[in-house]
Amino acid sequence: MLETEFGLDSSIAELRGHTMASGTQDVRDDLTQMTLKCQGCGAEVVINVDEQLHARCHWCRQHLSVNSQIPNGAVPDAVLPFQLTREEAIARIEEFAGKRRTFALGAFKNEFVPENVMGVYIPYLVVDGNLHAVVQGTGEVTTRQYTVSRKVGDRTVRETYYDADVYAVERAFDMLVNDLTVESSERYSAGAARGATTNVLNAVQPYDVHAAVVYNPNYLKGFTSERRDLNVRDVDDQVEEKFLAIARAKALPTISRYDRGVRWEQEGVGVRGTRWVSVAVPVWLYSYGQRNSQGTVDMVHYIAVNGRTGTTMGSVPASHPKIFAASCAVGTVVGVIAAVIGVLAMFV
Repeated sequence: MLETEFGLDSSIAELRGHTMASGTQDVRDDLTQMTLKCQGCGAEVVINVDEQLHARCHWCRQHLSVNSQIPNGAVPDAVLPFQLTREEAIARIEEFAGKRRTFALGAFKNEFVPENVMGVYIPYLVVDGNLHAVVQGTGEVTTRQYTVSRKVGDRTVRETYYDADVYAVERAFDMLVNDLTVESSERYSAGAARGATTNVLNAVQPYDVHAAVVYNPNYLKGFTSERRDLNVRDVDDQVEEKFLAIARAKALPTISRYDRGVRWEQEGVGVRGTRWVSVAVPVWLYSYGQRNSQGTVDMVHYIAVNGRTGTTMGSVPASHPKIFAASCAVGTVVGVIAAVIGVLAMFV
């Protein structure tokens, strides 16, 4: 087990303070690996200098030069190996794109080459947590429901009203969170993804990180890997929000009597202890650059395949004229149906 290798196999309930495996330390220089910055799309790709001195970018497939070296990120603690073969990933990408061909750009259909898929290891931070959560708010229970009719011009409008009792609601409980994953590259965030749909990587989770093995560069042979550029403190807010989401879900079964719902107004998580491990997870990635009228790429679309489960998500460039024509056709059909119903009604 990975936790045993790093001496992190104690019960989550016993966690106190913050325990960090070596791969989660702040980003630093590493002499065994080199990070190359892609001059095409700006991605940062990691290579093992003992085995290779060149690579291709897994985002835009441009060849990389050793002249673009930058300081490397920390070596991960663990790797979650690929289970899905390249052929299986190609089949998933073809199926995903095939279901969306009707409204896809003609250029995309003509230039679609799923064989260009690349295997890449993406950096994640994995955290266990021993927590105490408190959520407070107001809940409402319906006591009466009634309808009021009123005149609006020549029409009668009926409106439904509710009477409800309002209660202060508070839930407090201990939580043990196991293997919560968080992205550790700023490139994946929706805010940083202007001009590219890199945030599709979020949609192919989860990963069975409990099956990860201790990092060995041999696992990277035949694949590329991405550099981690976020430290633990950089993802604290994101992790806290995920902890709160778990707390809300845990409270949900206890508030069913409030049929009008509960509005949480104050939330907090007290952290007794956390345990952090850095893991590289496997993704098959296909990219397509959508060009504008000047011939330059202004949007890069990605289709990602979870290298363990085969879960597939991505974006395909849409043809707006096709969508507009289809919407007009639907409107015409609806209009014809309405007219036929009206004609039939005249003979009833």
